[in-house]
Amino acid sequence: MNIEDYKRAGKIVAETREYAKKLVKIGGSLLEATEMIEQKIIQLGGKPAFPVDMSINNIAAHYSATINDKTIFQDGNLVKVDIGVHINGSIADTAISIDLGNNKDLIKAAETALDEAVKLTKPGTKIFEIGQVIQETIQGFGFSPVRNLSGHGLELYKVHTKPNIPNINNHDDSLLKEDQVIAIEPFATDGAGLIIDGKPSEIYELLNKKPVRSQGSRKILDFIDKEYKSLPFNKRWLLKKFNNMEVTLALNSLEREGILHQYSILPEKNNGIVSQAEHTIIVRDNPIIITNI
Repeated sequence: MNIEDYKRAGKIVAETREYAKKLVKIGGSLLEATEMIEQKIIQLGGKPAFPVDMSINNIAAHYSATINDKTIFQDGNLVKVDIGVHINGSIADTAISIDLGNNKDLIKAAETALDEAVKLTKPGTKIFEIGQVIQETIQGFGFSPVRNLSGHGLELYKVHTKPNIPNINNHDDSLLKEDQVIAIEPFATDGAGLIIDGKPSEIYELLNKKPVRSQGSRKILDFIDKEYKSLPFNKRWLLKKFNNMEVTLALNSLEREGILHQYSILPEKNNGIVSQAEHTIIVRDNPIIITNI
């Protein structure tokens, strides 16, 4: 573990998160805000660990701007902004909810649950204890935690690894360990507390690099492997370097062959409004919240 890389990534993502708050406003373009946030990360000396997600209202996660995205922020929206930065593969992952309407209590539920969970984060804490405090805190506000979304571990160039950090008491009595890097990520909703798979997101991840016959697919696969390794990326990024036809053909082929995985957009089952809060933490007796520097 390179603690300095984590801290530097945390400092960049925290500054970028504050910058994002200025961009999400009624009448603003989601695509424009997304690209400005991603450029801010690069200007500050980091690299995006995944495409910036801006999921609105009932969409819990995995909505990232497409190349011709026409989404405009509307009065009443609750916008979740999920940002990741890496330095040499060391990842800081954070998220906030921005209120363009009357969703303050729902946002407060997720934020308070995160604060309470962080207090428990130390070696020897049982996984279910974190989920339990998140669940009880969100329910105390009169909302439901999203039961089938969770926080996660982070490893070098890997955004989602073990352990899963639940948003409910899932009875997992395994223990947090010294120097694990985890993202605690409460989601609160006024809906059913479940997400379902929605439309394809155009966010991809390299699962298994192997030989491919098509020269065009091989060229794009080599670029993905070099630029992103096992980190998520999206089609919009590739279209800045390659033309639409070759990107579309390559992505379809590589997904079909099991080389790439495409994430789904995740709406709430009953179209409930969803809020989110997230910090990345290095587990120690005095935990280091690297995204809160």
